[in-house]
Amino acid sequence: MKERNDFMLKTLAAQIKQYKKSTILTPIFAALEVVMEVLIPMAMARLVKYGIEGGDTGAIYRYGFLMMAMAMLSLVFGSVCAHTASHASTGFAANLRDGMYRNIQRFSFANIDKYSTAGLVTRMTTDVTNVQNAFQMITRIAVRSPLTLIFSMIAAFLINPELAGVFLIPLVLLGVVLGLIIKRATHLFDQVFKKYDDLNASVQENVSGIRVVKAFVREDFEDKKFGKAATNVYNLFVKAERIIAFNSPVMMLTIYGSVMALSWLGASLVTGGSLDVGDLTAMFTYVMNMLMNLMMLSMIFVMLTMSAASARRIVEVLNEEPSLSNPEQPLETVKDGSIDFNHVMFKYHADGHGDPILNDVDLHIKSGETVGIIGGTGSSKSSLVQLIPRLYNVSSGQLLLGGVDVRKYDFDVLRNAVAMVLQKNELFSGTIKENLRWGNENATDEEIEEACRLACADEFIQSFPDKYDTYIEQGGTNVSGGQKQRLCIARALLKKPKVLILDDSTSAVDTKTDASIQKSFAEFIPNTTKIIIAQRVSSVQHADRIVVMDDGKIAACGTHDELLKTCDIYREVYESQKKGDSDHE
Repeated sequence: MKERNDFMLKTLAAQIKQYKKSTILTPIFAALEVVMEVLIPMAMARLVKYGIEGGDTGAIYRYGFLMMAMAMLSLVFGSVCAHTASHASTGFAANLRDGMYRNIQRFSFANIDKYSTAGLVTRMTTDVTNVQNAFQMITRIAVRSPLTLIFSMIAAFLINPELAGVFLIPLVLLGVVLGLIIKRATHLFDQVFKKYDDLNASVQENVSGIRVVKAFVREDFEDKKFGKAATNVYNLFVKAERIIAFNSPVMMLTIYGSVMALSWLGASLVTGGSLDVGDLTAMFTYVMNMLMNLMMLSMIFVMLTMSAASARRIVEVLNEEPSLSNPEQPLETVKDGSIDFNHVMFKYHADGHGDPILNDVDLHIKSGETVGIIGGTGSSKSSLVQLIPRLYNVSSGQLLLGGVDVRKYDFDVLRNAVAMVLQKNELFSGTIKENLRWGNENATDEEIEEACRLACADEFIQSFPDKYDTYIEQGGTNVSGGQKQRLCIARALLKKPKVLILDDSTSAVDTKTDASIQKSFAEFIPNTTKIIIAQRVSSVQHADRIVVMDDGKIAACGTHDELLKTCDIYREVYESQKKGDSDHE
């Protein structure tokens, strides 16, 4: 446990970076502020003793001026401390978010699958805010309060050890009670932030799918789902806060008990002549300082308890190692678009457990060849092509691109050579040009228009008032599904890849447009290897070869005419689609 905590603190401390100066200065100024605050009651005691009781006007002015000077210094030190603490904590939080975001960008699909999107959002927002607040309290209040407690106790013992000793017992008892409260609350806070993930997931899912929600009149269902997630968070917080609530009555009992003991014993000592009024006044100030700062410490412990759970979640993301990495001496050039699957087996779990998704796949594709892939749902068509740009690693066997194992290439080189239009097409907020330049940030207007013509996108873009400067809303909500697909194909073409993979990327366009896209590919990018995954036979029937997938294996491979004669699966699919088309005529 101790080693884990040390590792966590080391990881977090590494993110302070350029804010080390502010982090160091904060406790220094906090300590100076405490020194001034502790000295003021001593000066006040001297003012009462020598000035008021002794009738020395000069002492009144002297100690009064000294108190004012110390009060001003305390104010200055406190203000500077607050500034440096704020600067350090906000900078630290920014570094945490930046560190997590940069590491997430390095994640492979396997790493992303490990965390939910909502969980990552919670870590970068709520969790970072908790750690930021805790960091500010640690650098400022967690230094200020203990020092005030210690210095006040020392000053109290210097004034009257007998009277000061009264407070040691309640302080020890209070420390034990606070320790028990924190121990019980910690477990609950760990659970709270897991429920936060569920809450954020509910919000994210509802907002992104709001059109579907309204179309199916599921608002009430979504309200109930969100209410359940919010109630879970509420209930856990109530349990935790109920335990922490004991903190306040215990503190007040300690404060009132200490004040009563001080008043009774102090009055006895003053009456007996062993303690003067000025020292008793100072004792009251020091006692209240001790108790108030003890209360502050208890609040710090509560905050640290909450932030510890957040800190562990943040460190988990910061230290997550991508399951895929560049080789030590990566190759920087892909010779051609030839692809060889040599008895490839693939499992999603890197540790090897679970059934294979792909099993003994042996497939060889020539550079410039057009290969169609067809198969039922769950036949692992998408999994097959995702291995080519190393979105996942093969579990066994070998996958070659350009005659070289894909694991020997630099990631950027490999993925620039392989353009992939995924099943789920994503567009980002910005103009059409800005979205298309994701494929090539240096693409000219002419190159953009050419790619769009190949993808049959230019015709609808020209119909927009702003044409290529038309603004695309987040997620591409202001264009149709077919338009979105064609824009994504054009974006992939701008990469000028050696391999173009279309993963069911023409499902939302009509057969005529689909055929036109296929014709454009054949005429204008003949040297690019094209892999087309489709549900419609018409999308792949003119391919050089068609691969039929079934249950993670290659069931058959050949031309359209060959498969009609030799493959029952292909023939059944073709006939059912042909019949369906004739029924709609």
